[in-house]
Amino acid sequence: MVKVIASDVRKGNVLEHEDGKLYVVMSHETFRPGKGTPTTTIVMRRIIDGVKTTAVYKTTDGLEKAFVEQVKHTYLYDDGDAGLVFMNPSNYDQVHLSRDMVGDSIAYLQPEMVVDLTMYEGQALSIELPPRIVATIETTEPVVKGQTASSSYKPAMLDIGVKTMVPPHIDAGTRVVISTEDGSYVERAKD
Repeated sequence: MVKVIASDVRKGNVLEHEDGKLYVVMSHETFRPGKGTPTTTIVMRRIIDGVKTTAVYKTTDGLEKAFVEQVKHTYLYDDGDAGLVFMNPSNYDQVHLSRDMVGDSIAYLQPEMVVDLTMYEGQALSIELPPRIVATIETTEPVVKGQTASSSYKPAMLDIGVKTMVPPHIDAGTRVVISTEDGSYVERAKD
């Protein structure tokens, strides 16, 4: 185990909590008030049973970080109740992840997509998708004449079932680059 301060904790890190159990960090937020002590709020999930916990620490509090490894895996398919199936390309081992572990990121998974799985003693703890994916606009509203292109965006539905906001010049059928972190439009795809 390695000591880190609370403000340095990031999503996907694995921490040993006060109860001696391992937790994977789901999200973190640092709050710096004008007066008083800055704090870091960490939302984490216990690895054993998936129970979520929220803890607030001073930004300088020391936390125990577990040694984990990032292993590249290829997404194969959705196996229904058994979960999502990923394969390690170096040794062909298959790993099943529950839908809860993947969370909202499940919409961005595409066959043959390479993802990073955080592994601890042979068990998958969390998943990290590529920062951007390419998707096709399925439906969007028509352009309204007189609308300025500088700050007006219109709603669009992607072929992967995610809603996003796109610039007015983007039409249905256009391939676009989407951020997997928040589902926002990045740019028109180059292909």
